[in-house]
Order: sequence, then structure tokens, then C-alpha cells
Amino acid sequence: MTLTGALNTAKSSLANASTQMNVTSRNIAGANDSSYSRKTVGIVGNLDGGYLTSITRATNLALQTKALGATSGAAASAALSAGLDQISQTIGTSSDGTSVSSRIASLNSALLTAAGSPNNPSSLQDAVRAAQDLAAALNDATTTVQGIRKQADSEMATSVSSINDLLAQFKNVNDAIVRGSSSNADITDQLDARDRILTSLSKEIGISVVSAPDNGMAIYTDSGVTLFDKEPRQVTFQPTAAFSAGTTGAAVMIDGVDVTSKSSNMGIKSGNLFGLAQLRDDVSVQYQKQLDETARGLINAFAESNQSSAGGPDKPGLFTWSGAPGMPPGSVTDGLAANISISASVDPARGGNLNLLRDGGISDPGNPAYVYNSSGGASYSGRLQGLVDKLSANQNFDPASGIGTSASVSTFATSSAAWLAGTRKAASDRSDQQSTIRDSATQALTSANGVDMNDELSRMLDIEHSYQASSKLISAIDQMFGVLFQAIG
Repeated sequence: MTLTGALNTAKSSLANASTQMNVTSRNIAGANDSSYSRKTVGIVGNLDGGYLTSITRATNLALQTKALGATSGAAASAALSAGLDQISQTIGTSSDGTSVSSRIASLNSALLTAAGSPNNPSSLQDAVRAAQDLAAALNDATTTVQGIRKQADSEMATSVSSINDLLAQFKNVNDAIVRGSSSNADITDQLDARDRILTSLSKEIGISVVSAPDNGMAIYTDSGVTLFDKEPRQVTFQPTAAFSAGTTGAAVMIDGVDVTSKSSNMGIKSGNLFGLAQLRDDVSVQYQKQLDETARGLINAFAESNQSSAGGPDKPGLFTWSGAPGMPPGSVTDGLAANISISASVDPARGGNLNLLRDGGISDPGNPAYVYNSSGGASYSGRLQGLVDKLSANQNFDPASGIGTSASVSTFATSSAAWLAGTRKAASDRSDQQSTIRDSATQALTSANGVDMNDELSRMLDIEHSYQASSKLISAIDQMFGVLFQAIG
């Protein structure tokens, strides 16, 4: 080899060592970043001592796909579980005596006491107060459920905004990758940035990705709706101003396609957005139906029937509603738990008469047809005992409640509390499971694509040795050229 060839080899080696040192330094700097992928310098040797071909990064599509799916699943479960925790914490539990089922048990106990001493105003007052607490518990529970639905709706709007922002960021990075690929530029950092955006996006909505030959990428929801293909698709959502029982929240649309409503054929299956939609449109709605049916069961159990020979319709008694004097229909009445109340005619605070609880006639004071205690005796307990019996008597419930069609109102309320507790536990268990799967998948991806500090430090030593060798070679060649020029001159 000529001295010129040897010099070119040494200079090329120095340049390659410098590039390798730079990449290794980047690897070491990104060692603690779980989103950073290990970079590698590709060098092909030639007569001039080798030249740089490309900088590539570690990648594993299968593990990345699994990690994205696990992230979406964990986010959906976490959103649903958090919402159910809120419902359970604010409505109360059986143990602290504030749940609807506990309030029914308290009312039953107060009625039994009143039946034992029907001429005691304090006992009657306690029973009315227990009924007021029960009605208030149903009112408050409805307020809580609808408030959580409103909160979920607002968070859906935030999620949609995040999705649109992430898609805009994705376009910028994706375009840079396509341009860099066409010019053989180092695009490894941009590829990492794109992966980070995908991870953030997968938290909000379940996705799948497809790569193009130019290194561009298209994104689809886990239900197959296009989110990005050269351009981001429009994701839209109209928040609902206020929620009440029966309110249907708006669907999230992607290019006009409904992706969140229960009737959608292209509904998403995971991600924070999916979990929030489940909370707003499914679980909370189901529980509200149970509250409304509990209210209907109470109105039915405490209804007063016409005692005259002529007969007549039943009318709401101790528990009434906005549709009185008519009875609620025999199915779920949206919002019944929100407006159930105690009849004013038996509430002393509103000018009512406590004795009507014992005697009857709450529904139509002054009309003897609805009075049970026709003799007016102060020791009459038949009506009070009858109310106790009605609380434990089976009645029909709408199957839409999802917890049975025949039970006493007391048993129905207990079943509703058990349903909520079971649904909450199942959501919590699934959230824990999905979080474990996500952590495992993320760790596997990091292990496959991440940086091993020992390897990088060892590689840095090798590069330093190569650099030193090339420097010595250049120094030796310089001396040879000096000797040569001296001999010529």
C-alpha cells in the first residue's frame, strides 16, 4: 500500500471512530430513557479503510405492537375502575349505614318499632325521618352518578383534544422521516420520537400501525377506522352540557364514523377514551336504572289502595314522585330516583300529619276511601305492619335493570349494591391485570431495544483504542513523508 493509501485509510478510520463515538455517547445518554432505542453504526470496509453506510436503531415490531396494545388495555381499565371507585366512595357502603340498601333496612326497623307503639309520635317521626333519609340517599346517588357521567364526558373531550394534538405531532415527525429516508439522512432520533407519539396515542385510543416502503406510517384504530394516512383524520366530539337519567351523550366521530356508541359497528375496544365511554354510557347507565327501579319499588310498596267497596286506583303514599297521584309505569322510569320524595301530607315540617302514616290517607287527605284505620283508634297497627310486609314482599322489576325481575324492594336494593361492588371489583382486578401486562410488555420492549451500559462502555474503549491506533498510524506516515521529502530535497 502506498503512503497516500495508508494515510487515506487512517483518516477514514478516524472519521469512522468519531461517528461511532458520537453514536455511543448518544446511547449512553439515552440509557435511562425507556423510549430511547439503541443506535448502531454500520460500516463497510473498502480499500480506503472503510466508510460509513448508515446509522440504524434496534427495533422489534412484534414487541412494539404488543406494548401498544397492552398500554391501550391498561388505560381503558384504569379509566373505568377509577370511575367506579368514585361512585362507590360517594354513594356510601352497607357498613357505614349510608347505602340505599342500609337505608331501607333502617326504615324497616323504624316501621317495626312504630308498629309496636303506634300511638307514640316519636316512633312515627323516626319512621318518617328514616323514609326521608332513604329518599335523600336515592336523590344523592342519582346526582353522583350523573355527575360522574358528566365528568367522564368532559374527560372524553380532553382525550379527543389530545388525540388531535398527537396526530398533528405525528404528521410533522412522519414527514421528516420520509424526507430523511429519501436523502439517506440519520432519522433514528425521529423514529424514536414517532414511537413516543404512538405510545402516548395508544393511551388514549387503541391503535394498529402499518409501515410504508418510504418509512412513512399509517395509523388505524383497533376497530379499523383510519386515524392517519399521510394526513391526520378529523376526530370530533360535542360535549354534553348537563346529564340526567336518560341523557345520551354524544359519540366520538372519526371522519364522520361513530367509534364510541354501543350501537357502532366500528366501535373502539381499548384506550382511555373507550374506558370513559364505558363509564358514561354503560356501567353508570345500568346502575342508574337500578336506582330508578328501587325508587319505583318503594313507591309501589308504600302505595295506598282504595278501601271502599267502589274501588279505585292505587295512589302513591309515603313515597311519592312528580307524576302523582298516578303510579309510575311498570318499567324503568328515567330519573325516578332523582325526584322520589316523602309526601308533604305526612311531614310535620311541611304542615303534614304523622298519624297518616299509621292510619292511611297520605295520598288523598280527607278522602276516607284511602284510610285504613276507619275507627281512628290510636293503637291501630295494621297499616304499619302491612308496610313492613310490603317491604319484604316480592314485586316485579324491569329486566333492563340487569339484576332480576322478581324480588322484594329490600332484596332488589341489596342486589344492586352487590352488583356495584362486584362490577367495581372486576374492573379493579382487570385494571391490575392489564397494568401488569403493560409493564411486562414495556419491559420486554426496553430489554430488546434499549441500551446496555456495560456494552456501550466496552464499545467506547474499543473505539478509543481504534482512534489511538489510527492517530499513531497518521503520526508514523507523517514521519515517513518527512523522511521522504528530506531525501528528495
